[in-house]
Amino acid sequence: MTQPPAPFHHPSLSYEVFPPNTQVGAERLTHTLNDLAELKPDFISVTCSNRQPNIEETTLKVANHVQNTLHIPTIAHLPAMYLSKERVADSLDSLDQLGIRRVLALRGDILEGLEPVGDFSYAEELIHFIKERKPHFDITAACYPEVHPDAPNAVADIRFLKRKVDAGVDRLITQLFFDNDCFYHFQEKCALANIEVPILAGIMPIVNRNQALRLLTTCETTKLPRKFKAILDKYEHEPQALRAAGLAYALDQIVDLITQGADGIHLYTMNQSDTAHYIADAAKALFK
Repeated sequence: MTQPPAPFHHPSLSYEVFPPNTQVGAERLTHTLNDLAELKPDFISVTCSNRQPNIEETTLKVANHVQNTLHIPTIAHLPAMYLSKERVADSLDSLDQLGIRRVLALRGDILEGLEPVGDFSYAEELIHFIKERKPHFDITAACYPEVHPDAPNAVADIRFLKRKVDAGVDRLITQLFFDNDCFYHFQEKCALANIEVPILAGIMPIVNRNQALRLLTTCETTKLPRKFKAILDKYEHEPQALRAAGLAYALDQIVDLITQGADGIHLYTMNQSDTAHYIADAAKALFK
């Protein structure tokens, strides 16, 4: 019988990358992954876009390179809403054959103009399906410290999260946040609900103006602390200063989180290895 993957180091440090849309992007990602491998992360997760239906040539291809060429554990993303049971089964078989037995089970964003398949409406249903077909797989799921945008309220959100975890989740990774108090309050609510799996804190360093503008327009429910907003206001048109301040803010978040006992940090790299290097070099003593 195939054994499940070994647990990760605690506290863990990991990175997220996304499959590119162009050949130039693919070459850049290869360079980025080679750089990230030097940091010896606990794992690298590979996203799956709802608008890129060919998972084999995007997510699985990148995940295979990470796992079997760079020899870094990888987690492949699977969005439930836009995949059929047949396609999920095929993807799971392909991952299994590649020796990749860790997945991030997601509902997936609801996108205008893209019709859901209908086999999976929630991540919980996908998790049950994976556990039935591949019980030896390790399953990660997403969570929202500031409440899932589609949840009616915080109480319902935790209740749904508890059901998802009980379906067979091994760990949770949070959506990005900029106020650590939101994460700590979320931890407390999870503890009260007997959600006992590790919760990795998702951190995204804001290092350029385009990132900042996207954040302000797409993350309406994300709390922006006064100190963080001051950085965006003061350095919006000063690229070098914004980068330095954004990295310093993210590093301060990470030091506080690890000091307070967080299970790990998952860095949203935006395919930028220099950001990961800065964080890893500055905080390496925290992850021993």
